Amino acid sequence: MTVQLLSPAGLFQPVPYHHVAIGTGSRQVHVAGQIARDGDSNRLATGDLTGQVEIVLRHTASGLAAAGATFDDVVRLRFFAVDWKPEKADAFMKGIENVTEELRLPTPLPPVSLIGVDYLWEPDVLVELEAFAVLD
Repeated sequence: MTVQLLSPAGLFQPVPYHHVAIGTGSRQVHVAGQIARDGDSNRLATGDLTGQVEIVLRHTASGLAAAGATFDDVVRLRFFAVDWKPEKADAFMKGIENVTEELRLPTPLPPVSLIGVDYLWEPDVLVELEAFAVLD
């Protein structure tokens, strides 16, 4: 296994992710920020944070698969969310929960950050996701 996930004692708990990922492989996979667009650049799930989280996770899974990776190989996920407020957490987490089984997301997730931003790509884009993985 190229990725070991852990959460040392004394770090903030409970969280739905591990605090530390150790990648022991030699091949890195970086998936660029994924947004709610299809292959023809059509807008998807406009105005729906939950739906956009589901879509970016699916797109990220496709990017990982193209490199021969899965979410088990991921050492970091980085989400960017427009106009983030704590009140949006339930809708955000619901998007993750809705695709956890489908995409075989590890539970807890690898280290993850959610960064609030003023604006992404275009006004309808509510969330973007980058992934970093390590393979043998």
